[in-house]
Amino acid sequence: MNEAEPVLAALVDALRRLPGVGLRSAQRMTWHLLQHDRDGAKALARALSSAAEQVGHCDRCHTFTQSRTCGICSDATRDRRQLCVIESPADQAAMERTGTYRGQYFVLMGRVSPLEGAGLDALGLEHLMSRLDEDETTEVILATNFTAEGEATAHALGEVLRARGIKVTRLARG
Repeated sequence: MNEAEPVLAALVDALRRLPGVGLRSAQRMTWHLLQHDRDGAKALARALSSAAEQVGHCDRCHTFTQSRTCGICSDATRDRRQLCVIESPADQAAMERTGTYRGQYFVLMGRVSPLEGAGLDALGLEHLMSRLDEDETTEVILATNFTAEGEATAHALGEVLRARGIKVTRLARG
């Protein structure tokens, strides 16, 4: 894209914000949408705009929802004694696809990352602790990713939770 086409350059820059999308991929997406799928481009724009305006965070677990409380937190059949702590709504969706976990969730919306200066406080630790104080949780399952940051997050959270006398388990790998 050249500077003479600021609208195209803005679209390419917007697409580059997506994870794993570099300059060339963003350019290909831009050209495809404008050359072959203008209706798709308009639908994408409407959907993104609506989501950005209407989707927020659940008051209880922090996942994405259009309501104050998400469907999982509102579901009276879920086991309120178990709380699975995960990094992102994508991780929550993956857990739900297994169909095996019937407890509640707390979505950190990130992970401990010392290199980026992100500690536990940046992950809503106060909200998690207040939720544990008011709920009937007897077990916290740490289901952070098996990356260095995920492991650091699980370790740090585990220490804080165990110090409060909460039973903590770690999701198995394999």
